[in-house]
Amino acid sequence: MATAPTGAVDPLHGGHDVRPRIRFLLGDEPHEIDRIAPTMTVLDWLRLHERRTGTKEGCNEGDCGACTVVVVRPDNAGGLAYRAVNACIQPVGTLDGCQLLTVEHLKEDDGALHAVQNAMVEHHGSQCGFCTPGFVMSLLAFSKTSGTCPGEQAIDDALSGNLCRCTGYAPIVRAAQHACANPQQDKFDRRAPETLARLKALQDTDTVEIGDDSGTFYAPATTDALAEILLAQPQATIVAGSTDVGLWITKHMRKLPTLVWIGRIRELQAIDDSGSAIEIGAGVTYSEAAPVLARHYPDLGELIRRLASTPIRNVGTIGGNIANGSPIGDASPALIALGATLHLRHGGKRRAIPLEQFFIAYGKQDRQPGEFVARITVPKPAPAGRYRAYKISKRFDQDISAVMGAFWLHLDGSRITDIRIAFGGMAATPKRALATEAALRGRSFDLAAVAAAKAALAEDFTPLSDMRATASYRLRSAQNLIARLHVELMHPEVETRLVGDKAVADVQG
Repeated sequence: MATAPTGAVDPLHGGHDVRPRIRFLLGDEPHEIDRIAPTMTVLDWLRLHERRTGTKEGCNEGDCGACTVVVVRPDNAGGLAYRAVNACIQPVGTLDGCQLLTVEHLKEDDGALHAVQNAMVEHHGSQCGFCTPGFVMSLLAFSKTSGTCPGEQAIDDALSGNLCRCTGYAPIVRAAQHACANPQQDKFDRRAPETLARLKALQDTDTVEIGDDSGTFYAPATTDALAEILLAQPQATIVAGSTDVGLWITKHMRKLPTLVWIGRIRELQAIDDSGSAIEIGAGVTYSEAAPVLARHYPDLGELIRRLASTPIRNVGTIGGNIANGSPIGDASPALIALGATLHLRHGGKRRAIPLEQFFIAYGKQDRQPGEFVARITVPKPAPAGRYRAYKISKRFDQDISAVMGAFWLHLDGSRITDIRIAFGGMAATPKRALATEAALRGRSFDLAAVAAAKAALAEDFTPLSDMRATASYRLRSAQNLIARLHVELMHPEVETRLVGDKAVADVQG
């Protein structure tokens, strides 16, 4: 437990108060930590320091779900939000201000099993048992938001971050259906008002600074404090959801002496849908952005549903995905096709650039040391505008795209008056297909136009072969997406989608 006083002032933070400890609830127990390695993960802390071994280590990269825990925070509606997250890639510092629940916390006060645990027992949802705690924690979070009659798709989405190699999943799905169809008030519901009050009491505007001899973990509460820290330490690693940085820690074994977590900055967690564009703060998670974006662009919502898994989407941010600059990230090409604008800040200076200009070369973005992504502006749909986003991957979810294609076009009847096309996985950066756009702009969207666009696409891209796809597969798939776009827009009576996806296409026209 930390004993250092709060309210200390450090010149590094421009006079902002510094809190030399993180504070959170482990179950119902208050915890404070003031000395810990900045890269210590929640999983390692639970197992090695707290001896809570119900949380398992499987893949150690956020894929298998054996380490799933539930993080509880106040939501914007005055209640509590329960989110399943991967403990194996989350630094301990990101727990500040939350309640952390593990499988050991689920039993009722009289020692009885929680309803989701009972459902797993009754429906034989566990065999070897290694993955079971992760499934149970995902089901706990799902049961708090699902309602009483969730469909199989909703259950599959909720469990997408959990892998099991024994049961074949059907018993686990039946357990989820039973638990949701027979809701019972649990101890978390009964204690919700008290828990909410305790979590609110942990909120402040201080800059958290903890660490040990290996480095320092900062958690500012304002963008001004963030800007000042990054000016003073421009080589610091910015952490949002830690879905990439976590792998640098657990797989690459990288030394990261200075981490700066943005999860406490309310301004970066804001999403504004009130004007002519959607404003998305850099700290907005995929789970938070998905319903807003899907209202305007159903295909974008469907793309996010296939991106990674629920625990990853619960912490991963669109801003972080863009800032990381990966050529195979799905968010960047999807938003480039929409003409999104990126807003950056460096100290007191702010600038805005078209998102497509942010990516310069592989691993290189137009971002100065100490500069950070503040928000993304996404235009709302225009009349006669059409948008499609297509993800090509070996698995439906929890897989990186071999090719991701996004298309926005303005139609006057069958004539394309304007068009934007962007691809991921086809080049060293997310990139516009300018020659392909030129081949389509101003002409009727017929088979001749499709053929011309396919030929032009070979001028735009010379893809590489790797473990996900060969160069020829990538190019052929990207060309075929143009043909699919033509069929969906010009011949909507032709079925191109799975039954579960058809509603998306119907909404978009």
